[in-house]
Amino acid sequence: MSIPLARTREDWQSRIAEMQIDRDDLNRLVMDYLVIEGFKDSAQNFARESGLTPTVDLDSIEYRMGIKNAIQRGDVDEAISKVNDLNPEILDQNPDLFFHLQQQRMIEYIRHGQIAEALAFAQQELAPRGEENPVFLSELERTMALLAFDTSLSGNGSIPNNNPNAPPPHIQELLLPAQRQRTAGQLNSAILTSQSHGKDPKLPNLLRMMIWGDSLLSARADFYKPDLSDLLNRTEAGSSNTLPTEPPPAHPTAHGETESGMMIL
Repeated sequence: MSIPLARTREDWQSRIAEMQIDRDDLNRLVMDYLVIEGFKDSAQNFARESGLTPTVDLDSIEYRMGIKNAIQRGDVDEAISKVNDLNPEILDQNPDLFFHLQQQRMIEYIRHGQIAEALAFAQQELAPRGEENPVFLSELERTMALLAFDTSLSGNGSIPNNNPNAPPPHIQELLLPAQRQRTAGQLNSAILTSQSHGKDPKLPNLLRMMIWGDSLLSARADFYKPDLSDLLNRTEAGSSNTLPTEPPPAHPTAHGETESGMMIL
């Protein structure tokens, strides 16, 4: 027996209201997002208000975010030290990650104009790894190419567009904040994996699947399609490629929502 498609917003909302969904499953989905993206205070408040028992020690979130923050501000040495204090096997078992951290250290030397230090570090730490792995060698060559150009940064942390001696885009991107974010995201994922936790939040993936399903169905039928793209963008604003800002502490309102906008399901 086929189920007729919802044609209007009201019809769609009515169908949603009739669905039988386990609230614990939804709450675990929200908690998974808060833990992975590092919202410690919100995770603590949500656990208390929903009665859900977290699957990880929430105090570990703050330490993990401290490591991520260190990468974001360019302090790779501090990040490596903290990771080794947390679990030295993380870097021992992830040679790709360790190389990218060392690569980031060299990039930071170049960002600060410490060319002699960058050359010495590349020769001592990165070159031996490049000889063992062609992918590492390619990344090392790309990083070394920064030394052939003017990498002076403007006040906003980017290379001025009118600089005739600026490196080409595929090399220049190593100096952009997104490079730090990628390295921080890779390290964050490795820490989560070491704690037997998923490295990517499930909520954004579910929203992407819904949008994909809607797009397939819309080619065959006419039905009401809620706009989920804005919700997905806001959900992904704290993804592992960015550094999220902690939402305000959550306090329940009379409508079952927290002041930070989180629904207690």
